[in-house]
Amino acid sequence: MLAALLALGGCSAFTDSDTKDDPYANGVNLPPANVLYADGISQLQKGDYDKSVQTFDDVEENYPYSTWATHAQLMHGYAQYKQQNYDEAIGALNRFIALHPENPDIAYAYYLKALCYYEQIDDVQRDQTSTYEAIQTLTDVINRFPDSAYARDARIKLRLAQNRLAGHDMEIGRFYEKQHLYAAAIGRYQDVISSYQTTTYTAEALERLTECYLDLGLTDAARRTASVLAYNYPGSPWYQSAYDKLRAHGLVVNAGPDNGTPAPKRSGGFLGIF
Repeated sequence: MLAALLALGGCSAFTDSDTKDDPYANGVNLPPANVLYADGISQLQKGDYDKSVQTFDDVEENYPYSTWATHAQLMHGYAQYKQQNYDEAIGALNRFIALHPENPDIAYAYYLKALCYYEQIDDVQRDQTSTYEAIQTLTDVINRFPDSAYARDARIKLRLAQNRLAGHDMEIGRFYEKQHLYAAAIGRYQDVISSYQTTTYTAEALERLTECYLDLGLTDAARRTASVLAYNYPGSPWYQSAYDKLRAHGLVVNAGPDNGTPAPKRSGGFLGIF
């Protein structure tokens, strides 16, 4: 889609009412809308994003009822995105979406808005507001345009964003556990298991839940959690760790994890504990 919009910049032969708008708007001798739009595209391709933003604004301001003005609104958002001016880009894209909900390029506008949030995702130790926003907007792309190339890429990015949130919860949970704040730690680990069970942190969350339950003397809960871990991640080092902790507490008597805390018969799917 972006390539098509860029190509429009070279369509100087394109003629309709767009090129008949007053070229002397506001007393300034401006070129026709298509030529001015092409200037913005040229500036964009050269990496001169500030100038391209201004040029696209000029198209919209001076030829507000033209097709070029509609394209310029979207390219304004793209130019701001390229500069990592994410708030400005999101504002421009929200405006495009509100004004042109049936535009053929609407899927790209939603996707570009999602990228603005996704690229602001920070380290797991920091505030995750942008991650939540990224998940919401990526999900919006998937739900609205499920068969598009944008949705396919959004699904990949959504999994990565969810993994980041799970990592954030795990970071906090580990901190609470080290401070012996077991109830708070358990809440974080349970959140990972219930909300982000397809991420890479689920096995660790189950193992650390087992640790917390053992430290609290809740042996039945510890065995049950380890059993879920065995069912879903039988070859995981996290299960081996949980098994070793159960054995250290005298809760298993056999020599190996295959004989100590048996896993339920697996029939497919994730076995939960809540």
